[in-house]
Amino acid sequence: MAALRSPAAVLARVGLRTKTALVIAGTAAAVAALIAFLVHQRTAEDQQRQAARAADAQLLRALEDHAIGIDTDALVNPRELPAALRKAVTDRPVRATYLQSPGNGRDPVMWAAARSGDDVVAVSRSYAPQVRAQADLNRVLIGAGAGATAFGCVLGVAVAAWAGRRIGAAARTARQIADGDLTARVRPTGTDQIAQLGAAVDTMADALGSRLEAERRVTADVAHELRTPVAGLVTAAGLLPPGRPADLVRKGVGHLRLLVEDVLEVARLDVPGVEQARYEEVELSSLARRAAAAARGAAADGPAVPADVEVLVRTDAVVETDPRRVERVLTNLITNARRHGAPPFVLEVDAPALRVRDHGPGFPGDLLAEGPRRFRTGARGRGTGLGLTIVTGQAQVLGARVTYENPPDGGARATLTLPENPRHQHSTDR
Repeated sequence: MAALRSPAAVLARVGLRTKTALVIAGTAAAVAALIAFLVHQRTAEDQQRQAARAADAQLLRALEDHAIGIDTDALVNPRELPAALRKAVTDRPVRATYLQSPGNGRDPVMWAAARSGDDVVAVSRSYAPQVRAQADLNRVLIGAGAGATAFGCVLGVAVAAWAGRRIGAAARTARQIADGDLTARVRPTGTDQIAQLGAAVDTMADALGSRLEAERRVTADVAHELRTPVAGLVTAAGLLPPGRPADLVRKGVGHLRLLVEDVLEVARLDVPGVEQARYEEVELSSLARRAAAAARGAAADGPAVPADVEVLVRTDAVVETDPRRVERVLTNLITNARRHGAPPFVLEVDAPALRVRDHGPGFPGDLLAEGPRRFRTGARGRGTGLGLTIVTGQAQVLGARVTYENPPDGGARATLTLPENPRHQHSTDR
């Protein structure tokens, strides 16, 4: 059985445009209903007052005629006189009026009565014209209220669309900034709260851009300053006599050199327009095998791995791309799989996609949700996060897309999808 939702829960799921339109339309309907009610009440009171005055004037003439013995249309001691009116004029010597609504399809009657000696003299007037006039007025009020409500709906939709477009522009700009486009700006007009929101987004983008630029310069400067002493360390380490201590020094210096090179590459990728792809025709299977060999060479200086990378070609293709950048992306993905995953390691070619698969614990949840972040350690506390950051940057230069997932049968899978521009494709067995 479906659960009933409260009005507050339903309203919370409605968009801002719909809420604004509903509020304006509801306000217009409420104002129209209130005005219609007040007009109806005032008109009804005026009609009853005027009918009572007319009946009282008719009664005065009838009393004068009755007093001098002239026959009139007045009723003397009528049995149909309402009991409340009879009691009022009997108990006190006053003239009184009374609106009788007998029901049963009969028209209302306005009575006027007074005591004349021992008799009660009364006159009656049909109240049907007033009832018909009130019904006509009610129809006019309902039509006007419906028109006002419809106008409120149209106005609400227009105002909501206008405000929604402005708020939506600020939201889209904020998403562009979050995705890395620090040149995006709202550039609002006006001085209302929505314009203040847009100005705040622009201010945030300016401040964020300034901070990132400062971070980028510091990172690039530090890495550049480290290149010379690190090169000297590499040279000095190569001159050490053979032995276990020398191997440890050379391995540590090698890791430091690779780290400095990664930092410099990230700094270059952070500067728009500096890195540009150099396209040429290349076979994807050849690229995959070269990347696997490069990763094998890089692993020779790192921790020992129990298995090599298997290159599995499902659909090969000749594409126009930058082979150096594609190799760099694949090498980093394989290296990341070696560090944080478990064998078997598979590099699958399925043009235009290239997939790196391992059978370890899988990617962490924050990487799947947010993507790679620099200087964030891996699941086992190793790494700097620069490898996958470089993967993202190089893929952007190539116009490619990188996705990360944990397959249902375990492990982790990273997919590099190149822009589809193959010269020819053919299926082949490994």
